[in-house]
Amino acid sequence: MIGRRRWWKATAAALALVAIGVGCDNKGSGEIKPEGTAGPGSAPAMTEWRVGAYLSLSGENTAFGIDTREGIELAVDDINKAGGIKKKPMKVLFEDDKSNANEANNKVLQLIDRDKVVALLGEVASARSRAGGIVANKKKIPMITPSSTNPDVTRVGPFVFRVCFTDDVQGQMGAEFVIHKLGKKKIAILFASDDLYSSGLAKEFRDYAKKIGGEIVIEKSFLQKETNFTTYINEIKDAKPDIIYAPIYYQAMVPIARQASAVGIKGDMFVGGDGWDAEVLLTDAGKEMDGAYFTNHYAPGVPWPNAQKFLTQYTERFKRSPTSLAAMGYDAAMLLADAIGRAKTDTPESIRDAIAATKDFPGATGNITINAERNADKAVVIVQIKDKKFTYHSMVNATPGAAAPAPAPAPVPAPVEKK
Repeated sequence: MIGRRRWWKATAAALALVAIGVGCDNKGSGEIKPEGTAGPGSAPAMTEWRVGAYLSLSGENTAFGIDTREGIELAVDDINKAGGIKKKPMKVLFEDDKSNANEANNKVLQLIDRDKVVALLGEVASARSRAGGIVANKKKIPMITPSSTNPDVTRVGPFVFRVCFTDDVQGQMGAEFVIHKLGKKKIAILFASDDLYSSGLAKEFRDYAKKIGGEIVIEKSFLQKETNFTTYINEIKDAKPDIIYAPIYYQAMVPIARQASAVGIKGDMFVGGDGWDAEVLLTDAGKEMDGAYFTNHYAPGVPWPNAQKFLTQYTERFKRSPTSLAAMGYDAAMLLADAIGRAKTDTPESIRDAIAATKDFPGATGNITINAERNADKAVVIVQIKDKKFTYHSMVNATPGAAAPAPAPAPVPAPVEKK
C-alpha cells in the first residue's frame, strides 16, 4: 500500500501531466496536425497517413484476405511512388481477424485506439465488415470495405462505405442475366442459411427472378459446416431445373461441384455470385465448373483502360492474374487516398465527407460513384469459367441505360514507371 504523502505526490504529478496534455495544440479535437505545425509541448507532427486494414489473413476465407492485401499493397506503392498524399506517404497497418467477426471487432478497436489510424480498409466478408463497421462508426473513423456486398454493412452509420455493388444489385442483375440473357426460367437455388452473404443474395435473386418471369422449382439450404451435399444435389436433379443458382463462398462450391459432377450435373448448370472468386475454386474444381457463370466486380479482360494498367502491374509483381478481391482492395485504397487528398482538413470527419462526395472515380473495377447510401454505383461483370480460368463474358449495368465505365486518368496517384 502506498503511504499518504507518497500518494499525494503521485497524484500531483499525474495532475500536472494532465494539465500539460490539455494545453497542447490539438485540444482533443481529433484533428491531425500537419507536419511542421507542432508547437512546444505538442504531440509530434504527423509524418505519414496511418490507415488500418483488418482482413481474413488466416481461417476459412484466407484466400480472400490475401488477395485483398496484395491489391492494397500495390495501391500503396503506386500512391507513395507518386509522392504520397499531401506530400506524406500512406502506411497501411494490416491486422488478421482470423475470419472471425469477434476478432474483427477487436482488431478495429486496436487499430483505432492503439495505432491512431485516420481511416480503415476492410473487411471482405459482410458479417465481419458489419461488426468492424459498428466500431468504426461509433469511433467516427471512416471505413471502406472493398468487397462486402450485403446491404446492411453500410447501414450501421455514416462513417461506413464500400467500393463494390450491393447484393440487391448483384442478385437482381444475376436474375436478369439468367432469365433474359441465358433464357433459363426454371431455377433451383442452393445457399447457406447461416451466412449473411449467402442467404441475403439468395433472397435478392429469388424475389427479382419471380418478378421478371422466373420459376423457383426447388430451394435447398444448408449450414456452413456441412461438407456432404449429395442429398441436396439429388433432390435438385430430380426437380429438373434449367439452372442452379448457388450464391455461396468458394470453400463450399468445391465439394458441391465435385458431388454434382458425380451424379451427372455439369458445370454449365451453375450460376453464382462474387463469393466464387478464388484461385482455389479453379485449382480444386476447375474441370467440374467448366462453363459456369457468376456475377463479379472484375475479371481479367474487362474493357476499360484502368483495369488493363492494374492487370499489368499486378501480374508483374505477383506472377499471377488478379482476382476481383485484389482489384477491389486496390480500388478501396486508391479511392481513400484520393479522398484524403481532397479533404478540406486532415480530420477523420473531413476525410469521411470527401469519401461521400466521390464521383466517377476511375478504378480498376470501373468508374465508382458513392451514392447517398454510401454504396458504389457501378456495373456488374459476368465471369465465365473456361479451361480452368476466370474469363470476362459480359457486363450487366446496375442502372438501366447506364453507360459503361468511361476511361479516365486516376487523380491519385499519377502514373508510375514500370519496373
